[in-house]
Amino acid sequence: MATFHLVSLGCPKNLVDSEVMLGLLQQAGWQLREDPDEATVLLINTCGFIQAAVEEAVEEIFELAKIKEKDPGKYLVVTGCLVQRYGDKLALELPEVDLFVGTEGVKDIADLLQTLLAGGLEEKVNCPDRFLMDSSMPRIISTPFFRSYLKITEGCNNRCSYCMIPSIRGNLRSRPISDLCQELIQLEKLGVKEISLIAQDLTAYGRDLGPDVTLPVLLSQLIELTDVPWIRLMYLYPSGVNDELLDLMQRESRILPYIDIPFQHVSDSILKRMNRHYGQRDLCRFVDRARAAVPGIALRTTMMVGFPGETEDDLQQLESFLKQYRIDHVGLFAYTNEQGAASENFEDQCTDELKQDRLKRVMELQAEISREILNKYVGQVLPVLVEGLSSETDLLLEGRTVYQAPEIDGCVYITAGIANPGDIVQVRITEAQIYDLVGEIVEG
Repeated sequence: MATFHLVSLGCPKNLVDSEVMLGLLQQAGWQLREDPDEATVLLINTCGFIQAAVEEAVEEIFELAKIKEKDPGKYLVVTGCLVQRYGDKLALELPEVDLFVGTEGVKDIADLLQTLLAGGLEEKVNCPDRFLMDSSMPRIISTPFFRSYLKITEGCNNRCSYCMIPSIRGNLRSRPISDLCQELIQLEKLGVKEISLIAQDLTAYGRDLGPDVTLPVLLSQLIELTDVPWIRLMYLYPSGVNDELLDLMQRESRILPYIDIPFQHVSDSILKRMNRHYGQRDLCRFVDRARAAVPGIALRTTMMVGFPGETEDDLQQLESFLKQYRIDHVGLFAYTNEQGAASENFEDQCTDELKQDRLKRVMELQAEISREILNKYVGQVLPVLVEGLSSETDLLLEGRTVYQAPEIDGCVYITAGIANPGDIVQVRITEAQIYDLVGEIVEG
């Protein structure tokens, strides 16, 4: 019996690839094993977006290699962004790996593994031409049954100076509306209550398919053809959010009042060096416009400190923006050079010490802002999607409001009431912490 163990690293977009590989392998008769010691093939789907992800992937590969070393009958297979980015170099540096498969090899994984086991593999590194998944491909959901992701595009046409995604994932490729509707119908039949639309840039959806294919048109079709109660929008480009999208969000309660929209910075000079096609004034207008169009909307963003050329004035502009506009959720990280990215060769590189000092400074500022923002929910009764028992203690339930995305934002600790995972219940918020809320289920 062919058996495999799967490790998936990286972002939700990578997770969807892992779920498709899982479906393809099980369709071909392979059996999944939770314990790597019981598997013939040790399979790891990697992220290679930033240096920290590369290091995590290599460390995990070494851990699996130790298991293989104890049992020569096992095979070690590495897939994903790391392979697509570094290709043949990995084969030289990691001889213990039996097969490398790039991001575009997802569809071929069952055939490749079968060939590997049969001893007929001709090439150790497999990076085929670009492909785009569709709803006919088997996919085994690895998230809790009540929430999942819908990947609507692949690749990206933005050319941010610090980012390697276009070279790894290729140019923008949008899936047809009919195909995405079919996949969401399938997910709904599995019991999904919350779907997060994901892409490198949701607002770019359809630009390669024609003027009549847009994100609002897609959302309207998803609303019409399914009854999934929570539809969440993740990863939108700031200048791509138009009035049509905001108006649709205001009219359709099933599109959650939540947008994940990476700003990266607010200083005009830094944004220009990043090759982001907007300025600080555009960001200010966007926040005002979004909050006016969708009252109560929660905004999530990411900010990067220590980008080459960043001055004290640039950082103060970022701090002033956060104080004034009070973004609900802010992911903060220090810039790192990425091999092959344009910014790697920029002058005026910040020292690591300066980056960490600035990161700590802005994180402390945002933590206080977050606590103050969450206080506004105390006393309110909010719908909460129950995740199950709390990760902190079995004595509490844990869930999320519409204002909290899975895995990346805070949660709601439920101190009273009974519910099952996947239930959407009404919870009265009794306490606000820095990133989390506390509440009780309102009966009846």
